Amino acid sequence: MTDSSAAQGTGGTPVASRHKGKAIALAVAAAVGGFLFGFDSSVINGAVEAVQGQFELSGVVTGFVVAIALLGSALGAWLGGRLSDRWGRTRVMVLGAVLFFVSSVLSGFAFAAWDLAIWRVMAGVGIGIASVIAPAYIAEIAPASMRGRLGSLQQLAITLGIFAALLSDQLLATSAGGAANELWLGLEAWRWMFLVCVVPAVVYGVLALRIPESPRYLVAQGRRDEARAVLADVLGAEEDPEQRVEQIEQTIRKDEALAQQASLRGPALGLLPVVWVGILLSVFQQFVGINVIFYYSNTLWQAVGFEESDSFTYSTITAVVNVVVTFIAIALVDKVGRRPMLLVGSAGMTLTLGLMSVAFTQSFEVPDPERAGEVLTQLPGGWGVTALVAANAFVVFFGATWGPLVWVLLGEMFPNRIRAAALGVAASAQWIANFVITLSFPELLDRFGATVPYATYATFALLSFVFVLTKVPETKGVELEDMEGLQVERRSRRASA
Repeated sequence: MTDSSAAQGTGGTPVASRHKGKAIALAVAAAVGGFLFGFDSSVINGAVEAVQGQFELSGVVTGFVVAIALLGSALGAWLGGRLSDRWGRTRVMVLGAVLFFVSSVLSGFAFAAWDLAIWRVMAGVGIGIASVIAPAYIAEIAPASMRGRLGSLQQLAITLGIFAALLSDQLLATSAGGAANELWLGLEAWRWMFLVCVVPAVVYGVLALRIPESPRYLVAQGRRDEARAVLADVLGAEEDPEQRVEQIEQTIRKDEALAQQASLRGPALGLLPVVWVGILLSVFQQFVGINVIFYYSNTLWQAVGFEESDSFTYSTITAVVNVVVTFIAIALVDKVGRRPMLLVGSAGMTLTLGLMSVAFTQSFEVPDPERAGEVLTQLPGGWGVTALVAANAFVVFFGATWGPLVWVLLGEMFPNRIRAAALGVAASAQWIANFVITLSFPELLDRFGATVPYATYATFALLSFVFVLTKVPETKGVELEDMEGLQVERRSRRASA
């Protein structure tokens, strides 16, 4: 084969372009789990009031039914990391798809709050599995030069899932004249909100059955030829597949020689320092309060003067902003690097959350015209617009940095021997942090108004800046096999093993 023909694929397609296309296709297929993650975790928002009325639930029980899925997600993340080392990445993806499918059907036919809560836990386990497997698989299948962009697809898929869930809820509720009203086949609209989840669940399961297994898992199982074939398909001329297989084999032999170190246990409060870095990245991602914007945005929109009936539209607009800005991360992450973007994000979130906190110091209460004895929080004049702009600016800073880049880092920063297990622990911490924020915000709002919670989130954003500056190493362009011992750069000193 001549040089010119070697550079071309079938039909004149450049080989490098074809291989990059293959890597992108596999990453997109894996990221469908992120779509399910976003869709299933958000779809209940449109059903909350109808479920509360259907089963005559108190506010506390309703909140528990909504939030309990997050605890299931923590369990699923913990299980997913361990099962993927035993069964392989793709088999665990299929398990997640099955859990999504079954829980969606059973939630749609729930007959009481207690069984709906059980099915929401099952859905949460599926969400947790997807949150772990997708970033691990993408990191292990992607060329180093594209790993950040492909890893960012996970967050893009999550944001698209959130948007799709909100849009689906709106269409179903509008078609029925309300979420509690009957729609098709004698079932209320809120039940169809859960039942439509079976569509992305089936798509995810079919894709998981068709994509190749992770090359690192294949090498660990002694399936060397299969691993080399997978790597040849996605690396092309960028790297030598045989050399990559040998590198993986070397790290596996090293891991076997250090088998006693293959656990997550270490000197830093019982865990390895790198595991704590992953846990704290996850916790900070949630403790800046991003889900308050998505779960409780109605309060903010009403505070700046919008009618309650319009709240869904403005929440959808925020979800669209979240989707769009994720493309900023995809475009810049492999050029600028992880650390600089996280630092910019932390600074921006600190400023915007602080501004929201200051704006709400000017709030006052007025009687709710629709609910006797209830009050609404209002902001005077320009303070309402300030809070609205600051909230969307916060979403921009988060969506372009901490949203996608935490998933990129969790997929790539851990040494090979502990990657799946460590990612599972970090993702579990993320779901637990999400649960804490989701449950605590209403109580903080009732006791102190919006100023205190937003000031708290601004404080965590500021702490996240210090944390990234001092503890998070740059992983741009570093091979997964070289992550062991990576350190934070200090001025001119280079991060090294």
